Amino acid sequence: MTVLLFRVDAYLAEAEAVVVAHTPEGAIVLDRTVFYPTGGGQPGDSGHLIWDAQKLAIATAVKVEGGVGLLPAAPDRVPPVGTVVRQVLDWGRRYRHMRVHTALHLLSVVIPLPVTGGQIGADKGRLDFAMPEPPADMAAVEEALNRLIDRDLPVSESWITDAELLANPGLVKTMSVMPPTGQGRVRLVRIGEVDLQPCGGTHVARTAEIGRVTLGKVENKGRQNRRVALILAD
Repeated sequence: MTVLLFRVDAYLAEAEAVVVAHTPEGAIVLDRTVFYPTGGGQPGDSGHLIWDAQKLAIATAVKVEGGVGLLPAAPDRVPPVGTVVRQVLDWGRRYRHMRVHTALHLLSVVIPLPVTGGQIGADKGRLDFAMPEPPADMAAVEEALNRLIDRDLPVSESWITDAELLANPGLVKTMSVMPPTGQGRVRLVRIGEVDLQPCGGTHVARTAEIGRVTLGKVENKGRQNRRVALILAD
């Protein structure tokens, strides 16, 4: 299995690795990786690989059997199995994903309703809520969210067993996607004393790194479903 270096340090933007396989779809599998694969509403990372005098652009990362596969941006020459490569993230894009993802966790605090879906981008993200009626004062919701961000709360992780998660269903805010189980343990992301929920994505270390955010107009996505967009101010 690919060692997930982004689990150890979400701020690690470069690392050496060894090519261990190629998939039929053309993905490159490394023995360890800084690239986050698409999942949980967060896009896969982009960047490039360097080896010898070669440089290969990576469009995205995906989950494959055995770990994480890196998909080249174009069908160029790929490093053979056994090659030592330098993997380099598009750090600016990843860091914005981290900021948006952490901000969405806080959005689920200021709108304490079941989450029915979500998506993360480099400039904005969104959560869908089981929300029969929109909040009466979205400006107040936006201000409450920015107050939480400004508190510079620490973001940390811990792990619980599958059995502990099943015994505490209130930890799960998402109705559409359940946390992955079957590995024996589940990762929890904690933001200060205000939020604790299962999550496999990457996050900033403190909420002040998010910066100011704005909220878009609430969209009606069904009788009981409404979408709230969140935009990074810079």
